[in-house]
Formats: sequence, C-alpha cells, structure tokens
Amino acid sequence: MSEKHSPLDQFTIHRIFEMKIGNIDVSLTNSSLMMIAVLVILNIFLIYSTKKKSVIPGRLQSLAEMSYEMIYNTTKDNLGKEGVRFFPLVYSLFMFILLCNMLGLIPYSFTVTSHIIVTFALAFGIFLLATVLGFILHGHKYLRLFLPKGVPIFLAPLLVPIEIVSYISRPISLAVRLAANMMAGHTMIKVFAGFVVALGIFGIAPFLFIVLLYILETLIAFLQAYVFAVLTCLYLSDSFHPEH
Repeated sequence: MSEKHSPLDQFTIHRIFEMKIGNIDVSLTNSSLMMIAVLVILNIFLIYSTKKKSVIPGRLQSLAEMSYEMIYNTTKDNLGKEGVRFFPLVYSLFMFILLCNMLGLIPYSFTVTSHIIVTFALAFGIFLLATVLGFILHGHKYLRLFLPKGVPIFLAPLLVPIEIVSYISRPISLAVRLAANMMAGHTMIKVFAGFVVALGIFGIAPFLFIVLLYILETLIAFLQAYVFAVLTCLYLSDSFHPEH
C-alpha cells in the first residue's frame, strides 16, 4: 500500500488558512476547525434542547437531561457535595470529548482526540488543577497523598518514590489511553475499508465487519469520554481527601 493511501493519512494535520503572529504559527488547521465545529454544535444542541424545558421532554431534551444527570451523579458520587462545584468542568470535558470521538467516526472527517497533543493538553490541565487545588486546600499536608494511610514509616523510602512516579504519570496515561484507542479503532476501520474497495463484489465480508466495528467504535467513543470524566473526578477527589 502506497504512502498516499496509508490508513494513517487520516490523522495528518493540514493547514486550511495560514496565519502568523510574529514567530507564532496560529494557522487554522483541520484539527482546530473540527474543535470549533464541536463547540458550535455543543452550544446549539444544549441551548436548543433546553430552550422549551417541557414537563414531558422531547428526544433532544431527554438526551441533554440524561447526559446532565449521569455526569452530575458521577461527580457527586466521587467528589461529594463540596466537589459539585466542579461539575461544569467535568460535564464540559465529557461532552467535548464525546462529540469529538463521535464526529471522528464520520467518513473523511478528522478525529481530534486521536492526537496525543490534544489529549495531553486536556489531561495536563486536569493534573495541574488537581495539584494546585490540593496544595491550596491542605498546604504541605497534601503530600500525605504519597504515603498511604496506615503504611509503616520504614516502608516510606520504597513507597514514596513509587507513588510520586505514579502521580506524575497520571496525565500521560490519561492522554495515551484516549488517543491510542481512537487511533487504533479508526486505523482498523480504514484498513478494512481498503479491503472492501480492493475486493469489489467479494468485499461483503469485510464490509459486514466494518459495520460491526463501527458499532464497537461508537461504544468505545462513549466509554472513553466517560472514563476521562470519571478519572478527572478521581484525581480531583485526591485534592479534597489526600489522606485516603
């Protein structure tokens, strides 16, 4: 297969409109355009679906309310009442990642969350927020997070370095998990789509597999967005309760 038709071509970033401010490249790319489209669609969906506020909700209102209740309950269960203030952040992350994942399943579109730089920016932002919040709430006592409660002090030289490495690796694992799942699934779809084209009328088997793969990828797109939201809650939970 030539490089021109490589399954990885779908992840290439292209400049749509070139622009520079000094030495900084602020060009509009297919990635940034997709993120803008996601934000526009999300705002239109949430504003329109909650505009009427019917007692008997329609499909869009039901969908908006279901997503709201699911993430609100997740945030409350993990952070408690004091952490509900972070619900808008968790909900925004969930909806943004979910829509990026879903739109990426449309043929010839661009999957923003397949790029590690995007997912790492989101994950590092959460990591930085949780760390700063932890020190604001607890000061130096936040360092208790690196020595689990009840652990004998003589084990500290062994456990503390392990806990520190584990803590620092949080944004990396969070970013890689999302990007790797999106890239792997979309690459498989592209590969089997090539088989369908190459086999012609005999490509019915790989075509049926693509249909099943699309269903699986839709489920994964939702699960990855939800996992990102849950882990965000768990990292913020450590900021409130480092001694746990």
